[in-house]
Amino acid sequence: MPLGSGPVAAKHSFRVSYASSLSGAIAMWLALAGIWMGICGASAKAESLATTSEKIRVLIVTGVDYPGHDWRGTSRKLQEILTKDPQIEARIVEDIEILATDVIFDYQVLVLHFKNYGPPRREADVYRNVEAFVKRGGGLLLTHFACGAFEEWPEFVRIAGRVWDKNKRAHDPWGPFEVRIVDTEHPIVRGISSFEISDELYTCLGGEENIHVLAVARSRVDGQDYPMIFTRQLGEGRVVQSVLGHDLRAYEPEIYQEILRRAVRWLASGK
Repeated sequence: MPLGSGPVAAKHSFRVSYASSLSGAIAMWLALAGIWMGICGASAKAESLATTSEKIRVLIVTGVDYPGHDWRGTSRKLQEILTKDPQIEARIVEDIEILATDVIFDYQVLVLHFKNYGPPRREADVYRNVEAFVKRGGGLLLTHFACGAFEEWPEFVRIAGRVWDKNKRAHDPWGPFEVRIVDTEHPIVRGISSFEISDELYTCLGGEENIHVLAVARSRVDGQDYPMIFTRQLGEGRVVQSVLGHDLRAYEPEIYQEILRRAVRWLASGK
């Protein structure tokens, strides 16, 4: 009988073939398992990212203002308006000193809803953080008398675009007026028509920085148009300022509520 033939060789050949097949099957199973785990892992990661990006995180900073402003009421109303959009979550902090902490960098949009009449305790940290927040890509929304925040900080106008100038007439008497949209293509006001609001028509803004005006109102006192809502780009970040919002009645128009929600979405994404 030739070497390597016969029952023993056949049995040996079977074992080798079987072992080889088994090894191949195991290898294939492990490869498939790896692929499956990779898919699951990628899916879980994508789901995690989607969950993270689902909500736009907004921090409303308030706590001090002109005595005639119900800042608690208007800040809660602002929170209520913004969170009507399920993609927005908004937290209120009634202490402007939070701006001196790294907490603000956990948010995509920062809302300044206050007017301080003295420098913050941690003045340098507040100014440095606010500027860094915007330049790194954060969105900043200033509402009503936030144009008068940080009077003691000359550089604030570079961020806000326009600030309160105490040498100018403050505003028309409170009452109804028309807010006229002047850029109908901007995402914040696209498809939105002019609307009426009962508010203070601010005439007190000063500054020479480049701004992009979205809406104006005409004063009944001097017949001039004044910017009510405008935007500004600073570094990687975006700024929106609306001088509307004296009291709760100013937040009643549905159109203005929608503009505020769109402003937050634009600040967070540019869309």
